[in-house]
Amino acid sequence: QVQLVESGGGSVQAGGSLRLSCAASGRTLSSYVMGWFRQAPGKEREFVAAVSRSTSITYYLDSVKGRFTISRDNAKNTVYLQMNSLKPEDTAVYYCAAAVSYYVSRRASEYDYWGQGTQVTVSS
Repeated sequence: QVQLVESGGGSVQAGGSLRLSCAASGRTLSSYVMGWFRQAPGKEREFVAAVSRSTSITYYLDSVKGRFTISRDNAKNTVYLQMNSLKPEDTAVYYCAAAVSYYVSRRASEYDYWGQGTQVTVSS
């Protein structure tokens, strides 16, 4: 079993940047497909980005393509989400998730372990 802890959230003005980190403990991160999801108030949790175990495959929500970059450092047991050109509609709680499956999924139900979330607030 793996434990995930997110950090790096905060408040930023539109156009700004944040880098989220997800530190894993308990098991090596290289054993999992990793994803980032977000949930805004009153909305369902939505997929943001995911990366395969080998980092060769990445998927993004269309609205964040070109602005967000997911990466992983298996040696540091950490996954990152670099968020640039932030918009007010990016405001949400961001969650890191790990999937045992080799398949890189956009579905939250496919992920087995979740962090507690970190708040990102973008003001206009």
